[in-house]
Amino acid sequence: MAETKGARLADRLKTAAEAKQALLAKFKPKAAAVDPLFAERGVEAAAELKAVRAERQAVRSVKREAAQAVAADAQAASDQKAARRRPPTEAEAKDKRDAKYAARKSRQ
Repeated sequence: MAETKGARLADRLKTAAEAKQALLAKFKPKAAAVDPLFAERGVEAAAELKAVRAERQAVRSVKREAAQAVAADAQAASDQKAARRRPPTEAEAKDKRDAKYAARKSRQ
């Protein structure tokens, strides 16, 4: 068997092992770099979150007040309709009958 470019079996095995080690080295975890602004970013994020929550709460309260106003208007309108539809009292019914009777008598 002819040797290729003067490489012996031991050399080829060594080269293959080095290549495999180089590939495996890519997957090893690297030392984490400590971020000097980590704490400041946490404070900023907390402040941002607080502002967003306050804004959402304000929107909810405005919507709630608007819904209560609409409900109050609807209740008032319903009360007005109910007041117009209420059955007449006995005195009102008697007055109405008397008016009909008087109108009929005046036509004859």
